[in-house]
Amino acid sequence: MRPEPSELQELVRDLHRQDSAWLPAGLGTRLDWGPPLQAPCTVVSCAALRGVREFNPGDFTITVAAGTPLVEVQDALGHHGQWLSVDAPWGDDDGAAAGSIGGLVARGLAGGYRQRYLGVRDQLIGLALMRADGVTARAGGKVVKNVAGYDLMRLFTGSWGSLGLITELTLRTLPRPPLRRSVCFQGGAEDLAGLSRWLLGSSLSPERIDWWNGSLAAAAGLDPDPLLLIGLASVDAATLQEQVRCLQERCSLPARVLDGASTGAWLARARGGSGAEPAGPAPPGATATAPAWLLRLGVSPDRLASLMSAPTLAGLAVDMAAGSGLGLAWSDPTGSQPVLTSSQVGALRRLCGELGGHLTVLRQPPGAGLPAWLDAPARPLIEAIKHRFDPAGQLAPGRLPGVAQSLSTV
Repeated sequence: MRPEPSELQELVRDLHRQDSAWLPAGLGTRLDWGPPLQAPCTVVSCAALRGVREFNPGDFTITVAAGTPLVEVQDALGHHGQWLSVDAPWGDDDGAAAGSIGGLVARGLAGGYRQRYLGVRDQLIGLALMRADGVTARAGGKVVKNVAGYDLMRLFTGSWGSLGLITELTLRTLPRPPLRRSVCFQGGAEDLAGLSRWLLGSSLSPERIDWWNGSLAAAAGLDPDPLLLIGLASVDAATLQEQVRCLQERCSLPARVLDGASTGAWLARARGGSGAEPAGPAPPGATATAPAWLLRLGVSPDRLASLMSAPTLAGLAVDMAAGSGLGLAWSDPTGSQPVLTSSQVGALRRLCGELGGHLTVLRQPPGAGLPAWLDAPARPLIEAIKHRFDPAGQLAPGRLPGVAQSLSTV
């Protein structure tokens, strides 16, 4: 259902009175992500909640309706030389599968720009929401230095619609860097790990340090070897060139320097799109179609090299942020690897746990039967918060992050 803004609250109240389960949604482009719902649900879309509500270029803040596509927000900011320092969601190929800004926050997605600009929750300074009973609330404010009220922004970031429907967001913006370059090094995992460790401890401040495995590199038309993509930005051409030179002198591996347009094409590839072909034609079968498996991985950053070298990644394209240890893995887009099984993904989940992290299943083949996430140590607290916000359990049944779904109910 896509109610008009004036109809939304009454619709939610009706669902509450009828004790009906419902799923808060943005534009509905990624409803299949995460665990299957445990009950028939009415999907309530924010698609009609769209547009910029308030924009203060001088204060570097913007307030938008939750159903506004991220690409539209970036376009509005771009006219003023500003941007939101977040990655487009996986599968967004130049806006072809654009997600909403509300959906991005609800899933708590954090891409490679987290290296320099922190995560999406750190860009959020205020929000408006609607509870399962139709009661509305606001948290935060419209200025960066705001300390009023409870910090619901962090609570709702990554909540998957389990606590309420986000209707409006106020975010911090940044000046768009006028100059960008990327430096790519391709070689062995040990060499890349050493470069990454040095870079994280150096005085350089790259926008991103993305570590691709060989499968993803091959899908981009490169040799099937791991690579490190280091994104740089500056207001001064000489400073930018000095950073590039510093990286080239530090690493003995051959360096490939990319301009801003080529970097954008590579990043499109890294989020599952087709992008442009930065290094010759992609191998046959490389498409932007939905993968059978889409996984979110997280490990301790100092153990990322162990993950990237693990045989359990065979059959997956992998893009990890070297600084945070967070990233995505999906079915090899070249189709050259054997079909991945549930037991192999289970083994990869155990490995992530051993490396101080976790694995979330965003997509899986029908019948695979893996829980999207496992129980978190804080499960009792998570369930208590859920009960406070949604005592009847109407919102997104079965999609409470940190609470594993029973396989018997799937």
